[in-house]
Amino acid sequence: MRYLILSDVHGNWEALHAVLNHCRRKHHDRVLFLGDAVGYGASPNQVVGWLRSIAPQADAVRGNHDRVCAGLDSPEYFNRYAREAATWTLGQLEPHHLDHLRSLPVGPRQLSAEIALCHGSAIDEDAYIFSAFDAALSFAALPQRMVLFGHTHVPSLFELGADGDSSAIGVRLLSGRRVTVTLAPGHRYLINPGSVGQPRDRDPRASYAIFDDELQRLYIHRVDYRVSLARRRILQAGLPAVLGDRLIYGV
Repeated sequence: MRYLILSDVHGNWEALHAVLNHCRRKHHDRVLFLGDAVGYGASPNQVVGWLRSIAPQADAVRGNHDRVCAGLDSPEYFNRYAREAATWTLGQLEPHHLDHLRSLPVGPRQLSAEIALCHGSAIDEDAYIFSAFDAALSFAALPQRMVLFGHTHVPSLFELGADGDSSAIGVRLLSGRRVTVTLAPGHRYLINPGSVGQPRDRDPRASYAIFDDELQRLYIHRVDYRVSLARRRILQAGLPAVLGDRLIYGV
């Protein structure tokens, strides 16, 4: 089985469209979506429409922005720009897309003995996994060999050795146009494919992953897209300019 792994599109249709075109040449059997289809970007209906269209071939969890933009929670704890975007998105979503966003499952989802999906950490969809300490909490919360997560917008990997010693968790940033990682037998992994629609590792290219469970191999890909058009849509929608400007620099 080959899985296409996507996270944090954030209403950026231009980035998602580029990723879908890029991965069309790469066989995959199922899509794993790690949350935050919307928020920040100016194309929430296009993105949720795509997510609805692939629902039979996909497993998904909601993100914190999906929860807030769907009106299931208050945006009061968001920063000013995220609040403005969430309020705008809720007002823009078509009823059938809003219903779909509200129906997304809360993570973590344990798909099999091998794979689980989260948005943030395994214990809180709003919590970030940045450090080995953060990773140790998620490893302890789930039994799966590979836990996929998003939320940080940074493609990264945390590795727990076969001895289970959480004081020696390996941490790796997965940077570059194409990165290949072969998983070691007996080891456990937390893997972030990076963000499709709002990268924050100072690389503005959209990021996604493919995992081949037969080869036990992960591929991270970075894809150029029309950043200027995504930014223009944000400005034309009357959203804060900073939400478009940050796309240029990948921050």
